[in-house]
Amino acid sequence: PTYEDVCTGRTGCVEVVKLEYDPAQVSTRELLEVFFVVHDPTTPNRQGNDVGTQYRSGIYYTTEAQRATAQAMIDELTAQDAFGAPIVTEVRPLQHYWRAEDYHQDFFERHPDQGYCLAVAAPKVDKFRRTFAALARR
Repeated sequence: PTYEDVCTGRTGCVEVVKLEYDPAQVSTRELLEVFFVVHDPTTPNRQGNDVGTQYRSGIYYTTEAQRATAQAMIDELTAQDAFGAPIVTEVRPLQHYWRAEDYHQDFFERHPDQGYCLAVAAPKVDKFRRTFAALARR
């Protein structure tokens, strides 16, 4: 599906970021800590002003270890009532993944003055840099 198809909310697809990483450099848990700090896992079918099933909170794993780590972290955060609301993040195996069109790749880096980047992405990047300075330097 194209980006425009996904934006309709009728494809069943979710807008996601696919992370490829070296576990010797950064752990799954560390990446999930970032996810839960810069992302609201309590709003079903919504992230900020973006509304629809394509914006649901999800972690899509490729290994059983990733699934177990994600579920354990959700269980810990739930027990701590870390967000003051239930975590609605789905944890499912990655079944289908389509790379976004080229104009979406490195979008924030290439369009820092675009409205969405200024209003939504930049504050999340700033929060990441403040909260996870050690990871940012790796």
